[in-house]
Amino acid sequence: IIIEIDGNIVMIQRKNHPYGWALPGGFVDYGETLEDAAVREAKEETGLDIIELQQFQTYSSPDRDPRHHTISTVFTGKGRGILKGSDDAADAKLFTKNTLPKDIAFDHRKILNDYFNHKNKL
Repeated sequence: IIIEIDGNIVMIQRKNHPYGWALPGGFVDYGETLEDAAVREAKEETGLDIIELQQFQTYSSPDRDPRHHTISTVFTGKGRGILKGSDDAADAKLFTKNTLPKDIAFDHRKILNDYFNHKNKL
């Protein structure tokens, strides 16, 4: 999930392999909707509540996750609360398009580039 707070993007520093900075997210539990999973994972990893949740795009390249083939449906939303990395996140911080960390996991740099390009078109 791409979480915005005052125009900044929330990213988490992963505790587990593959390491690096990533968008908050995780796997859907059996019987759970994608939307509920996005909100739950955001809360678990960042401590934030999500409002204005919207589906953005789905990513399915077989090599996007070095562990196995994963398909991700990316959501956007606004975060409310106190940002704090927890659960699978060693840390959580705010970034802008121009201050993104160098070590970004998975294909999350591509996802963020797509997001920023989409926002520029609006």
